[in-house]
Amino acid sequence: MTEVTRDPEGVATELAGKLSTRTRHVCVLPGAGAARAAGLPDLIGLQDSVKSSNQLTDEQQQRVSELLKTKNLEEVLSYLRRLVAILAEGQSLGPLSRDSAKALQDAITRAIIPALDHKDADCEPFRNFATWVSGAYYRLPIEVFTINYDVLIEIGLEELAVPYFDGFVGTISGRFRPELVDTIEQAESVQTLPATFVRLWKLHGSVNWEEVLEGEYRRVVRRGGPAKDGAAAAIYPSDEKYDQSRRVPFVVLMDRFRRALAVPETVTLVSGYSFGDQHINELLFDAARTHPRSETVAFCFGDPSDVLVDIATSTRNVSVLGKTQGIIGGQPVKWARTENLPGVWEDGAFRLGDFRHLARFLATKARLGDVAG
Repeated sequence: MTEVTRDPEGVATELAGKLSTRTRHVCVLPGAGAARAAGLPDLIGLQDSVKSSNQLTDEQQQRVSELLKTKNLEEVLSYLRRLVAILAEGQSLGPLSRDSAKALQDAITRAIIPALDHKDADCEPFRNFATWVSGAYYRLPIEVFTINYDVLIEIGLEELAVPYFDGFVGTISGRFRPELVDTIEQAESVQTLPATFVRLWKLHGSVNWEEVLEGEYRRVVRRGGPAKDGAAAAIYPSDEKYDQSRRVPFVVLMDRFRRALAVPETVTLVSGYSFGDQHINELLFDAARTHPRSETVAFCFGDPSDVLVDIATSTRNVSVLGKTQGIIGGQPVKWARTENLPGVWEDGAFRLGDFRHLARFLATKARLGDVAG
């Protein structure tokens, strides 16, 4: 079989042209790889930080280390929350009682906050990202669905004074407003907020979300800064966020993701995401199969995983752009180019899988519809 080759410049030009079409609905899904481009840890680095955090007692550090031998950090949190839900007062499962499981999950979420401190982060990629969204001027708003807990996107948007809405209203103790998130934005005439407001949906929670009790009811608030000392951040990274008892805000935001992907002719850019969340994967790929005129473009820092290859080769509107190869229109391709194209093709590798390069490309080229010059 003849090997299919593509010029990275042509692929980048084609992508820029699609993104310069103002009638498009554009969604972006940044994962941990995007935060890593700014110097923050990815999931593996975050696990290492949590294991050694002084927010955990020596016994808790040992317990987390044991759990992380067979689970990742998100799975550990889900496991602990399931124990809290099923165990009665005084009951235990193995070494963990209901109270010790609750104490451990709270300690882990407290440990995540300093591990994702942005004071030494290089926010340039997120400033570039904000530059792009500030000048996109699409008919429908750009929607950013992130599974990261950090506030790097917010920093980039606010430094460039880009208006955005994250589902909360208020600064000191923002309240979640599901009726504003649920609004179906099919045309400018029915939008609750202008299309110039970027929609920022944090699907897994955030270091500046805090769970508070009001009487017998639990609610999540968004603080002006990280969750206060001693308080656990509202982070629900796995099946816990789909539990009906925790519908607000997590199920509301996941439903927003589903409905956003159903908007006709949506382009979804995926960067720094390892495709480790099965629920998100199902929403992405089911939408691609159901809406053939929409397109999902996954940027890989390295080369695509076998799972992603299987999906992209069987779903023509899912494109995968990896370091040395890609899948476009269901067809595996090899990159063919000799000379460098800064930020796109350098030293024999496709570079847009690095969020740093992708953000710069979006800021400088995507609005123009070409990569020339």
